[in-house]
Amino acid sequence: MSQQSVLYDAQGPRAQRRTRIGTVVALLVLAVLAFVVVRRLVEQGEFTMEKWGPLINPGNEAFDAVWRLLLEGVVNTLKAAAIAMTLSIVLGTLIAVARLSLGRTGRIPLIGLVEVFRGLPVVVLVYFGVRVLPDVGVPLDELPGGAVLWGLVIGLTAYNMVIFAEVVRAGVESLPRGQREAALATGLTNGQAMRLVLLPQAFRVMLPAIISQLVVVLKDTSLVTFVANFDELLSQGESIRRNLDNPIQTFIVIALMYIAINYALGRLAQYLERRQSRTAGEAGTAADEDSRVPVGGGA
Repeated sequence: MSQQSVLYDAQGPRAQRRTRIGTVVALLVLAVLAFVVVRRLVEQGEFTMEKWGPLINPGNEAFDAVWRLLLEGVVNTLKAAAIAMTLSIVLGTLIAVARLSLGRTGRIPLIGLVEVFRGLPVVVLVYFGVRVLPDVGVPLDELPGGAVLWGLVIGLTAYNMVIFAEVVRAGVESLPRGQREAALATGLTNGQAMRLVLLPQAFRVMLPAIISQLVVVLKDTSLVTFVANFDELLSQGESIRRNLDNPIQTFIVIALMYIAINYALGRLAQYLERRQSRTAGEAGTAADEDSRVPVGGGA
C-alpha cells in the first residue's frame, strides 16, 4: 500500500503539473528580481574594491583596523552570550526543579514568573537591564566588564531562564514515571532522584532544544545596539559603516560571521546528539548481553 501524507492528500497529475508550472514561474520571477537588484548595485558601485577593499584586501590601509573592530565585536558578543547562557541554564534548571518539587499552591509564583518574562519582548528586558537598573541605583558599573555588559546579560538571562525552565521541565515530564519510582525505591530522596537520575536524562532528551535556544541567546546580544553603546559585533559594524560608508558590504560580512558562529553551534548540537545516541545504543547492547541467561548444564 502506498504511503499517504497525514497533512494533505496526494496530488493528482493535474495538480502536480500546476505545482511544477507555479514553481518555474516563481523561480523566474525571483531570478528577474535578483538580476534587477544586482544590476542596480553595480550601477551604484557597490561591487568596487573601494567598498569591499577594507574588508577583503589585506593591502588596504583600513583592513587591519576594520578587522580589529570586528574581532573585538565577536569577542564581546561571545562573552555576553556565554555569561547569559550559563546563568540562563543554571537559573532555568533551578526554576524547573522548584516548579516540579513544589505543590500546586507553591508553584503559582513560579508559574507567574515564567509567564511574565516569557510574555515580554527581549528588547524590553535588555532596556530594563541596561537603562533602568543603573538609574535606580543598582551598581552594575562596579562589576567586571561594565554596566552595559551586565545589563545586557541580565536582560537576556531574565528572558531565557524561563525558556530553559520550560525546556527542562518538559524533559523531566517526558521521562517514564518508573524512572523516579525506581530511584526512590533504591533509597534516594526526591532531591537526589531529581539530581542524579531525572535531570541528566532530561538534559540528554532536550539537548537539541537547549542548543537551539543558545543560538537565540547569541543572536539576541545584538539588541543592545538599539539601547546603549556596547562594542559587540553589530555595534562595531555600525561604527565601521559610519566611517567607511559601506553598509551593504559591512553587514554582509557581519551576517556571514553570525551564520558561521551559529552554524558551528548547530554542528555541535548534531555531534552531541549523535554521540548521545551512540552511547545509549552501546549501553543498551551491553545491558542486553548482561541480561542473557546461559542455557545448558553447569559444572
